[in-house]
Amino acid sequence: MENPRGKPTNDKKDIQKLAETLHRRTMFSRAQVEHLLVMYRHLIQVAKSDTPKMDRSVFRDFLHRQFAITEDIIMDRMFRAMDRDNDSFLSMEEWVCGIHVMLSHNLKEQALFCFSVYDLNGDGFISREEMFQMLKGTCPSATNEEDPDEGAKELVEMVLKKMDKDHDGKLNFNDYFTAICEDDLMLEACGPCLPCPARAKCFLQQIQYC
Repeated sequence: MENPRGKPTNDKKDIQKLAETLHRRTMFSRAQVEHLLVMYRHLIQVAKSDTPKMDRSVFRDFLHRQFAITEDIIMDRMFRAMDRDNDSFLSMEEWVCGIHVMLSHNLKEQALFCFSVYDLNGDGFISREEMFQMLKGTCPSATNEEDPDEGAKELVEMVLKKMDKDHDGKLNFNDYFTAICEDDLMLEACGPCLPCPARAKCFLQQIQYC
């Protein structure tokens, strides 16, 4: 919960009330939510941020250290997907709800999240160019004789062949969700934007007993 100026509250009763609300909306216990809210404040304090809310750099550092997610474009898009009010900061509520989706076992929730990460211009489709932008940083460096973008282009064509159900050269959400229901390994076909199972388990254990 935040005060009228948008500053995250430090009031214990307000924190407990917010934790109860978010507990009902997420997979987390009330104690786990309280721990996530404490972590939110701690991350901001450690970063010596000039703002009371979590900014992009604090979130990127968290993703890098906690979940080993390192691709700049992926981290930026994850931040945008979680920033529901588009104010360029993550509120306490956006932080907890975003972490919930990242760790959720609900395939539809995670699919909606990943799709929003990959849909760079927010038009409801993942185009060839968007796939290429997401995938080019994940391919190994080419030799001097090879086109440095060739590997990413080949991956894009493989993804489209597997997921483009209506054969229009781009993915809408129905294409995407149908494909991952058939093969859930396609969930992160355009780049890793969820923690691996081992790191997700470790993080849940970290907030389990607080």
